[in-house]
Amino acid sequence: MSKNFVTGFFKTRAAAEAAVDAIIKRGYTRDDVSVLMSDATKNKEFAVQTRSHAADGLGIGSAIGGTVGAVLAAIAAVGTSIAIPGLGLFVAGPIAAALAGAGAGGATGGLIGLLLGTGIPEHRAKVYDTGVRGGGILLGVEAKSGDEVERLETLLEDIGAEYVRTE
Repeated sequence: MSKNFVTGFFKTRAAAEAAVDAIIKRGYTRDDVSVLMSDATKNKEFAVQTRSHAADGLGIGSAIGGTVGAVLAAIAAVGTSIAIPGLGLFVAGPIAAALAGAGAGGATGGLIGLLLGTGIPEHRAKVYDTGVRGGGILLGVEAKSGDEVERLETLLEDIGAEYVRTE
C-alpha cells in the first residue's frame, strides 16, 4: 500500500458502517475501502443479512443505492475478499489484493505478519491484531492525494475510530 493508506479501528459495526458511508460521500467507491475483521465477527454481524438478501436478490441492489448499513455488507459479500484459513480472518478490498499478491507465505505470521506486509509498523499491527480478535473492524482507504489524507483521518476520528494512522 502507498504512503497515503489511512487506517482506523472501529469497535462496532455501526461505527464502521458510518465511516464507510462517509468515505463514499467524499467521492470514494466501496472498491477503495479495505475491511479486515475476524471470521467470528463477519459471521455474527453479516450472516443473517447475507442469507436473507441473497434469497431475495436485494443485497447488491440496496448497496448500490447507497443505503447506510448495506455498504459494509456489500463489501463483505461481493468485494475482493480472501478468507485466510487457520487465522480466522476475513479481508476485503484493495488490501486483500495486496495480500493475495504477497502470496500465502505472508499468512504464516498471522494478522501481524499480514499487516507488516502492507507497510503498517509492528507496534500498530499488534494493536490492530488484538482489536480484530476482540470483535472490532479495521478499515483502510487509499487517500487520493496528500491533502485528502488529513481529511480522511479527521473524518474517521470524528466517527469514533481509534488508532487512526497513515502509512
